[in-house]
Amino acid sequence: MLQSLWSKAAADLTSALGLTTPPIAITFSNGAAAGVTPFDKPMPTPASDGRTGRVPAGCVFWTEAIDQTFSTVAADHGNCTVGMLTHGFATLDELGSQGDVAALLESGWVTMEMVPGIAVVAERPETVTYGPLAETPVHPDVILIRVDGQQLMVLVDALPGLRIEGKPQCQIVALAKEQGRVAVSAGCILSRTRIGMPSTEMTCAIPSGLLDDVVARVQAVAAKDAVVASYAADDAQRFAPSPA
Repeated sequence: MLQSLWSKAAADLTSALGLTTPPIAITFSNGAAAGVTPFDKPMPTPASDGRTGRVPAGCVFWTEAIDQTFSTVAADHGNCTVGMLTHGFATLDELGSQGDVAALLESGWVTMEMVPGIAVVAERPETVTYGPLAETPVHPDVILIRVDGQQLMVLVDALPGLRIEGKPQCQIVALAKEQGRVAVSAGCILSRTRIGMPSTEMTCAIPSGLLDDVVARVQAVAAKDAVVASYAADDAQRFAPSPA
């Protein structure tokens, strides 16, 4: 019953926006759901500061979750200090000595003045579960989708006041969970490089409780856009070369 509910929601969202990558579900909890398998890629050799994790950064789990459901714990996310912070696994005081923090600060990519403005998950989770929204065995906190420029155009029209952020990309998950707001990220080079995310894609995080409303608003805007697109295409025919 639960899976059929979210399967329909995933289908409606995919259809409304014309998504080419399936939406994923992200759930923060104090324990893994029954039957959910822990993510089990091996840990690589630690960096010189001791950092390691099962993937280069937590945002990599977004890609892994396109076709499988799994649970993660803090250690799995441990290679990326930024993601550990935004997902509530640790505080800045606990992470400040990490080598990747030093590298980001030394480059000027972030400054200590910027850090308080980064959104974070307030309550430290034991697990974060990822997987396709259509197959989620639990009620998710956040739905994450990948969008292109045209899909973002629809979202901006459908959701006045839509929050659009830059770096770090992963903070939109915290924004959606903690503030109950739909948030888009233009991406960040740290995440794009680690995921291999195309420059044509952006990410959007939707609080699960707003999903039905978001889909309805998107459907309404898409219907109007279809009418205008048809008009514009017909009007453009006047500028087509005349037959010889």
